[in-house]
Amino acid sequence: MDYIKAKTILQKCKDNSWFGNDYNMNLYRGCCHGCIYCDSRSECYQIEDFDKVRAKENALMILRDELRRKVRTGIIGTGSMSDPYNPFEREEKLTEKSLMLIDAYNFGITVITKSPLITRDIPLYKQISEHSPVLCKMTITTADDKLSRLVEPRVAVSSERFDALAKMSDTGLFTGITLMPVLPFIEDTEDNIRSIVRRAHECGVRCIYPAFGMTLRAGNREYFYQKLDESFPGLKEKYIRYFGNRYECASLNAQKLWQVFTEECEKYGILYDMKAIIYSYKAGYDDGQLSFFD
Repeated sequence: MDYIKAKTILQKCKDNSWFGNDYNMNLYRGCCHGCIYCDSRSECYQIEDFDKVRAKENALMILRDELRRKVRTGIIGTGSMSDPYNPFEREEKLTEKSLMLIDAYNFGITVITKSPLITRDIPLYKQISEHSPVLCKMTITTADDKLSRLVEPRVAVSSERFDALAKMSDTGLFTGITLMPVLPFIEDTEDNIRSIVRRAHECGVRCIYPAFGMTLRAGNREYFYQKLDESFPGLKEKYIRYFGNRYECASLNAQKLWQVFTEECEKYGILYDMKAIIYSYKAGYDDGQLSFFD
């Protein structure tokens, strides 16, 4: 494992509209999942050799110092730029140890991952939930394992992620799915959306937040088109024809998919509105203690 220098671990969020996060935390840099659509690969983030995972030097010491300097507790989000449960986490245990610190200083946590390794830390998430809000989310964009292997080649297939969600839900943890990005012409079918929502219900998932489309910009676009040529011959030309150089590439079926999605969620009692999700997973905790003051 290579290490990179870091001055800070917690970055203050401009607002807490994204899953109620007050801070973002990234203990690793880069990702080895190989997802063909990853926006974090974009040039604007300036992550060299993106597919190589590096840990942040003295991350836990820095995190401890930052946590103890905060006057009030809040919600820490992790998983936005690199998966906190990459394969190296089994040995490095930076995420596991950071959860211990988050628990010790009475902070809350929201996490996004694609790895069933998160189930290793169920006891820690349960411990944190005794005093602060916890939301554990899996990114799932297709219900089909063969397709998930094509678009997310070096990570657990969708069925394994659903199984992990079921294990966490069974313990009483508040679980969710980030259904994004739903790739145009690949995953944007009514059957796929219905299957994901139905499977989520079977696994006890409480919320799903979708994006029916994707983003493409320099760095990400070139990699994505290369992978389309390898796994979906002829589809790159379709993307170019319909989207050109746009940043936002919404599914042509987005309106219909949203209707199908919301109807299915309503049927199963699954939350999908961001404000409702935030309100629900924070319910029962003291809101007065859920904001940061430097």
